Amino acid sequence: MLRINEVKLPLNHTEPELPAAILARLGIPAAELRGYTIFKRSYDARKKSAIVLIYSIDVDVADEAAVLARLQHDIHLMPSPDTSYKFVADGVQLAGQERPVVIGTGPCGLFAALILAQMGLRPIILERGKQVRERTVDTFGFWRKRELNPESNVQFGEGGAGTFSDGKLYSQIKDPKHYGRKVLTEFVTAGAPEEILYVSKPHIGTFRLVKMVEQMRATVEALGGEYRFENKVVDIDIEQTPDGGQVRGLTLESGEKIATRHVVLAVGHSARDTFQMLYDRGVYIEAKPFSVGFRVEHPQSLIDQCRFGPNAGHPILGAADYKLVYHASNGRAVYSFCMCPGGTVVAAASEPGRVVTNGMSQYSRNERNANSAIVVNISPEVDYPGHPLAGIEFQRRLEEKAFELGGGTYNAPGQLMGDFVAGRASTELGSVVPSYKPGVHLTDLARILPEFAVTALREAFPAFDKQVKGYFKHDAVLTGLETRTSSPIRIKRRDDTLQSLNTRGLFPAGEGAGYAGGILSAGVDGIKVAEAVALSMAAAG
Repeated sequence: MLRINEVKLPLNHTEPELPAAILARLGIPAAELRGYTIFKRSYDARKKSAIVLIYSIDVDVADEAAVLARLQHDIHLMPSPDTSYKFVADGVQLAGQERPVVIGTGPCGLFAALILAQMGLRPIILERGKQVRERTVDTFGFWRKRELNPESNVQFGEGGAGTFSDGKLYSQIKDPKHYGRKVLTEFVTAGAPEEILYVSKPHIGTFRLVKMVEQMRATVEALGGEYRFENKVVDIDIEQTPDGGQVRGLTLESGEKIATRHVVLAVGHSARDTFQMLYDRGVYIEAKPFSVGFRVEHPQSLIDQCRFGPNAGHPILGAADYKLVYHASNGRAVYSFCMCPGGTVVAAASEPGRVVTNGMSQYSRNERNANSAIVVNISPEVDYPGHPLAGIEFQRRLEEKAFELGGGTYNAPGQLMGDFVAGRASTELGSVVPSYKPGVHLTDLARILPEFAVTALREAFPAFDKQVKGYFKHDAVLTGLETRTSSPIRIKRRDDTLQSLNTRGLFPAGEGAGYAGGILSAGVDGIKVAEAVALSMAAAG
């Protein structure tokens, strides 16, 4: 197979135009083209009236060597790389060892469990929350009835926080071993649309993710894995040796103990009690930067028109997104995060008496509003120095303020963008109706965030209008508070074995450990850590 990159065609090209472009590019007759598949499709929307689709295509031709020799100076033509997944330790035998344990069933834990199961290592998977459908009932109950279950919500339960999100499956991580392709392929096997394998910004949406998570669980169980829901890990047994600690087992909230020397820690960025327990047990943890801010809602039609002009609404383009960055005069960076086209703002609290927001979309992305977090960077050196877990307390203080300012009922505090920039409280909504459930209480959001963040945001919103015309819209709605952009800590690990810096047998992984950001990168990290576990077990015999 050969791969051709940078094949450009108009947005509204006909189906026959693609093979015709391949033939023209390769300079071969139709009889020599045996077949082709689209590897990737993106678009260039810089000229809104003439949007161009850009393809990377794998082609099967009669004489590959001759074509490559004739077109050797074409930098966009090459042999198709092998993107298939290769198991690093297929057929490892347990040989009397305790089974590996995976803590957490978000995308990182899910793929760690899947890879371990596919290598025959029969992992035990522990999840503090509920199965995904039961968890969905609890989560929707919170949104509708204000009844928060601290162990079953947007943050905790099967599927992880990514289940209630836009389901975006793209990342900027370096991936020379094509782990990302393995993630996407397994998702398709579990029921995701095949287009996620080739569109430039694939996404799935919550309802489809629920079914896929269930199917992947069934696959892991069929391969010998064992899921145990509502099994919260409350302690870890670490034997201290002259050269550091060694994991010996885990203790569950029920009092049950599980013996194991290999633990994948994929608990997500909101497992604050687990972070405290690990710190108390001497596991090396360091504070990490993250960001805080608000969710911002605009009419999706405004974003579509700005990005796509006369082509707004085209089915290939779908609902438009945006990516914004502004460097404020006080040295803070303000940027968009987790943009959800055609989605809703959702209640994402996991602790009583605190308000947290997140964004979610379904596969169709057809809700009236676009929403994105607009956040300001903060750092441990400046904003929460002195303790590895200080970022958690920083988050909690802000979330408590948001709860109070929202009225103490899990309503979120909100404000119109124009009022926020002008420094006055909002008293009534305009044309943009906020989507957050249970509800939004209009107020003055400047009372929640530190002064430096308020100053930076007030500069940024008018400046963003230069990047997305109409963005600085007076009645665009700000909803607070976005605090869970990433983990406030990093459980540092060794580069060679991916085990904790000072605790052998503990494999910190995913967003919670500070090594991923989003569904795809978390899944990739789960694969890497599963491989490290398998190699460690193989070395142990």
